[in-house]
Amino acid sequence: MITCVVEYVIDPAGIDAFERFARRWMDLVDRIRDDSGCVLRYERTFMRPLLPAPPDRHNAS
Repeated sequence: MITCVVEYVIDPAGIDAFERFARRWMDLVDRIRDDSGCVLRYERTFMRPLLPAPPDRHNAS
């Protein structure tokens, strides 16, 4: 079994650019997967945070 885990830390100001990148990347990967038939099963998850980030404790006075 080969597992590929990709983790991105995204600049909040670049969310739109990342979403464009992700859509293009998935189109390419899905096309290669479908044409080759090499992948039997795959999982992918995209999430957005629900809660605001906690305050930075190091900068609190």
